[in-house]
Amino acid sequence: MAKSRTVARSASTGRFVTKSYAKRAPAKTTVERVGGTTKNSRSVNRSARTGKFITQKAASANPATSITQKI
Repeated sequence: MAKSRTVARSASTGRFVTKSYAKRAPAKTTVERVGGTTKNSRSVNRSARTGKFITQKAASANPATSITQKI
């Protein structure tokens, strides 16, 4: 099994960013674990500010502070 690791991602673009940038802009980034047992089979939406799951409607209304990812 592959090891999991922690990565930071921009909520507005979905691109990976450095961990130092994520510390400077916590409201616009999210830190997540990838690898290991992740199957990447279904899409979910998260708030970049809280890290909590949100609805598709909330993610569409707030694209700069939400992120869609596959888990």
